[in-house]
Amino acid sequence: EWPQWRGPHRDGISPETGLMKEWPPGGPPLVWKTNGTGQGYSSLSISQGRLFTMGTRGEREFIIAFDVASGRPLWVTPHGARFKSDRGDGPRGTPTLDGDRLYALGGNGDLSCLETRTGKSVWTINVIEKFSASNIHWGLSESPLVVGDRVLVNAGGPGASIVALNKNDGSLIWKSQSDPAGYSSAVPLEVGGIPQAIFFTGRRALGLDIRDGRLLWEYSQVANNVADIATPIVRGNRVFLSSDYGTGCALLELKPNGKGIAAQEIYFNRNMKNHHSSCVLVGDTLYGFSSSILTALRFEDGQVAWKDRSVGKGSLVYADGHLYCFSEKGVAGLVEATPEGYREKGRFSIPQESLPTWSHPVVAGGRLYLRDQDTLYSFDIRERK
Repeated sequence: EWPQWRGPHRDGISPETGLMKEWPPGGPPLVWKTNGTGQGYSSLSISQGRLFTMGTRGEREFIIAFDVASGRPLWVTPHGARFKSDRGDGPRGTPTLDGDRLYALGGNGDLSCLETRTGKSVWTINVIEKFSASNIHWGLSESPLVVGDRVLVNAGGPGASIVALNKNDGSLIWKSQSDPAGYSSAVPLEVGGIPQAIFFTGRRALGLDIRDGRLLWEYSQVANNVADIATPIVRGNRVFLSSDYGTGCALLELKPNGKGIAAQEIYFNRNMKNHHSSCVLVGDTLYGFSSSILTALRFEDGQVAWKDRSVGKGSLVYADGHLYCFSEKGVAGLVEATPEGYREKGRFSIPQESLPTWSHPVVAGGRLYLRDQDTLYSFDIRERK
């Protein structure tokens, strides 16, 4: 199961085991290849034998479901107007699955709730229009966060930068702050008995009380004022944040402070500069692309363990002791997740269209899934016995 952006816990970690420890020449076996995802950079969510993503066909965006076993399309539901950009058209976010419902945010701000079985629309709103926001340069890219009875998104409106909506009907529960939207997706965390959602907006990182939207803490040094993209990483009461454009990374410690939360900086440096992808935290080591260089970083003090050019600038997820790297030039690589040094265990390439392969990889059900615009691949990565 991979029910949302970056997996079950939004951290890029797959619980899969029994996977290949080394790939054969040419890569793992191809199970199927299919077309029909349309243009766009959306990644994939997977549950109960179905795979969900978003794409553009003609002048419309669509939410699309496929059969995991065969790659056969199951349903296609229209989802707002086509987002157009000099860096590639189409949606960027990944659908979030919650029971028998799916929540998806398009590049132009269309937020929809669908039935996962049929693709039937339950409700839809445009958060840019509803909350008087302006779209950001490369389009809203967030994957909605569903917590309890609500769905949270960074709409970017005045007094409504972040909104919590009733997941059953889309009605407003609360709205908070006035930051422009970022390109990042939120993560939940509870500290001192306070349930919070951590967002990385276009201006700062912040924590909001999920219950009422009140601001708990904020931290701006890691924001770059161009594109804050990476998803925050949480462990215990600590939060790791990173952005590129020459900025860097920070580790914060969150402590209860009266009725709020105090955010204390443990470190800030330029040893990890995540651009369009996020790190994974395995043991006490963060692995991620610092600009274009795959980097292993000690979580506790922010010092570099190793660096390697690897497959080239890209994104990654973790499963069964290994990093699954996917470069923006269509190269997939298997790398042992160890702080001791760079150990590559195989690589292969998929044919690439004219745009970068920015859709993040997914590992679920013994398969590796890769997307390049309108083409979707499923590879069998189970260990041979």
